[in-house]
Amino acid sequence: MSDKPTVLFVCVHNAGRSQMAAGFLRELGGGNIDVLSAGSAPKDQINPIAIEAMAEEGIDIADSVPKVLTVDAVKESDVVITMGCGDVCPIFPGKRYEDWVLDDPAGQGIETVRPIRDEIRRRVQSLINDLLPERVGA
Repeated sequence: MSDKPTVLFVCVHNAGRSQMAAGFLRELGGGNIDVLSAGSAPKDQINPIAIEAMAEEGIDIADSVPKVLTVDAVKESDVVITMGCGDVCPIFPGKRYEDWVLDDPAGQGIETVRPIRDEIRRRVQSLINDLLPERVGA
């Protein structure tokens, strides 16, 4: 068992928002937070526009694979961030849950996805500051 906090990002397809959030947390968290992502109805590949938007930030999510949401993933997580997965996300007492209301990048062009990406980055940075207060200002 790791003493690092574990964060699970969940959206419907695990192909856009949750993958971008996971990419930012892996990059900005400096290895101090374990990162998981999953979807309630995962697609077969990551949204190419999400890959492009993240590449503009120097973060490569092209090799990521959408995964199905499991009860075990929720159980092993300290924080569960949902992004439009509705009621399919299992709830366990003692877990921290947040619902991030974000537009879905599916079917959108890069000009529409950039502001979604930027909002995800802002929220991920805030989450890092909350989970790792000793790193604030580092």
